Amino acid sequence: MKANPSSRPVAIWLLVGVFMIIVQVLLGGITRLTGSGLSITEWKPILGALPPINEHDWQLAFDKYKQIGQFKFLNADFTLADFKSIYFWEWFHRNWARFMGVVFAVPFVIFLLQKRFKKEMIKPMIILFILGALQGLIGWVMVASGLNEENLYVNHIRLAIHFISALGLLCYVFWFALQLLVPKEQINANSSLRKFTWQIIVVLILQLTYGAFMAGHKAATISPTWPDMNGYVFPPNLYKESPWLANFTENKLMVQFIHRGLAYLLFVLIVMWAWKAYKQNFSSLFNKTKWLPLAIVLLQVVLGILTVLNSPNMTPRHWGVFEWYAQLHQLVAMFLLMSLIWILYLVRTENSSASA
Repeated sequence: MKANPSSRPVAIWLLVGVFMIIVQVLLGGITRLTGSGLSITEWKPILGALPPINEHDWQLAFDKYKQIGQFKFLNADFTLADFKSIYFWEWFHRNWARFMGVVFAVPFVIFLLQKRFKKEMIKPMIILFILGALQGLIGWVMVASGLNEENLYVNHIRLAIHFISALGLLCYVFWFALQLLVPKEQINANSSLRKFTWQIIVVLILQLTYGAFMAGHKAATISPTWPDMNGYVFPPNLYKESPWLANFTENKLMVQFIHRGLAYLLFVLIVMWAWKAYKQNFSSLFNKTKWLPLAIVLLQVVLGILTVLNSPNMTPRHWGVFEWYAQLHQLVAMFLLMSLIWILYLVRTENSSASA
């Protein structure tokens, strides 16, 4: 698709969507860090937009929360005021998703009436709405995994699926906006660099998955030291779970070990990518932004280290230094992914660049 003035409002609308998805992911992080995710025990996509409106309704919602394991074994000392504080973040997280639906749907109808959409734009738009709705469903499936007496938190694998699918939606919307904004002459042809970028993205997706495992397991505190892990390069008990494969998803120490290892690998790969990219003299947009992945991954490594080192300061129902670092770590991870998607858009194979 070619960039043109009539498509610019659509592109701006999509960029607003990108911003809103980033905020939604951050709200998800706040919800997790404040232990708020299981406070709303029902899924009411429409009626749930309004919070309890009187003390009787609040008490009913609180009584439902009292039935699950998280209350019984972690928060049995909760007062109604405590419950209201965690309820807010889960309610805000869900309502932001509803607000996103309105922001996507209303302009879509307006642009459709204004005939701003080309024929080839309709199908991606439909896919966009389907992905958004699916993300809400995945979120509820994740929450439901903790609404019982056995589990104190949501399932970490379902959390990872929810997180990665949100990032997939973010990249999809961002890519579609770039199709409408970036002129054809800014597209560059280099199959080798594009393949390398794809390889880094695959490693990053695996790293983000393990980041979600870290969050779901609250695994930062299992080894709050750096550069060693509790005094070891290869700590003992990496393979304590049975069956053996369970260590890669259930063993907190192994999860952090893999998360750290992937971080080092990503850093090395992006340094190599930057060395290769700086030898290229491509379009002005590429030349002005090719430094982004390296700068962002440097910041991300520092934030990761600070997050782990400050994990002993994590206190239930208290927002402190650890929580700030964890949130910044998540935000910069999204920026790193978007920087690589940006590069991927600007660098194509020889054949695809000719038809971009």
